[in-house]
Amino acid sequence: MLYSIRFAALVAAFAGPSAAGELSLVEELGKSLFFDANLSVNGDQSCASCHDPAFGFSSPAQSANALGAVVEGSVPGRFGNRKPPSSAYAAFSPVLHHVSDGDGVTLVGGAFLDGRATGKKLGSAVADQAQGPFLNPAEMALPHAACVVARVFSAPGHSAGFSSVWGQDAVFEIPAAITGACGDPDARIAVDDDVLRARIDEAFDRIAIAIARYESSSEVNPFSSRFDAWMDGQDTLSDQELRGFEVFEAEDKGNCAACHVLTPTGRETRAIFTDWTFDNIGVPRNRANPQGADYADPGLGAFLKTDPVYAAYADDAVGAQQVPTLRNLNKRSGPEAVKAFMHNGYFKTLEGVVHFYNTRDTLPRCADPLASEAEALAANCWPAPQFEATMNRDELGNLKLTDQEEADLVAFLKTLDDA
Repeated sequence: MLYSIRFAALVAAFAGPSAAGELSLVEELGKSLFFDANLSVNGDQSCASCHDPAFGFSSPAQSANALGAVVEGSVPGRFGNRKPPSSAYAAFSPVLHHVSDGDGVTLVGGAFLDGRATGKKLGSAVADQAQGPFLNPAEMALPHAACVVARVFSAPGHSAGFSSVWGQDAVFEIPAAITGACGDPDARIAVDDDVLRARIDEAFDRIAIAIARYESSSEVNPFSSRFDAWMDGQDTLSDQELRGFEVFEAEDKGNCAACHVLTPTGRETRAIFTDWTFDNIGVPRNRANPQGADYADPGLGAFLKTDPVYAAYADDAVGAQQVPTLRNLNKRSGPEAVKAFMHNGYFKTLEGVVHFYNTRDTLPRCADPLASEAEALAANCWPAPQFEATMNRDELGNLKLTDQEEADLVAFLKTLDDA
């Protein structure tokens, strides 16, 4: 049974993309699940609540973006510790693996910014990731996979879609003894029947696979930016944007393409602007984080400590976060909408991000170790990094860009937003 489930998952997760502008049956099902707020304990939070298409499939929460960038979950007062990353183009991330070279071992792939959704369960990093928020008490907060399955099967549209994709027998009833506890985020639910438990696990896997298939679709990954049109010879970039592209590419300038690579890295045919590795670039603490002003996110290092295969590399990876795609970096619902940058939302402007990369190591440390981006820019300083010992000192920090080159680079980055 286990082998057949995993094999079906692999086939579904890596089936060919649908035609442009169309969704397959499994993608349609995944889309309906992605936007359904009823799949949270209080019926008020969907995947799209934190991954809004109008914001490039990142968080639209204005009050959160303006401060700690961490979104409140379905249970009032419960927060995670990290800004929701974009789910657009995330489906191209490979299963977590390592690459060995003369400098040691480099981790590549997985989902979540700390890579903990490895993709090894379902053969797809985003499929593994899709299961996490449903059961996370700080997010959608349902107490058991059976509750997710029951809510999916109780919605006529979902159950019909499920049957269309996997057959009539794929939909079944969850006992009331289980569903009656699903409104309590802290309920302890056990499924003692082995056959029922296996069916629930299979259905929960299929829910995640459907969402992953939608996240793999052309609707989530349209490659419709001005940069793509320019690459296709269908649009032009301004002189400033072209200068910014030169800064982006040049090893002796921005050197951005070292990690935000311009060549396809796997199944995709266009650049995703990430190599799916992990890095600690020295981002300061965000004093507005709900976990506390002094909270420092250990990132990949904390996850690796739980993995017997990679635990030996954990200390060197403390503070590292997955290199994000730069696509839709600045996409928002309107010019006045607030968007936060980096894993902890410390930065509120692209200009600040670029200036940090350029001057992190040349400006003095701020007197206030918890100075905000705006305060640091005004005082011409930067606060101390969260984890200095593991910080990347080779590829950023003193890029020697002029003010004009910084502005040019920002202009180029804005061409990567999808239409």
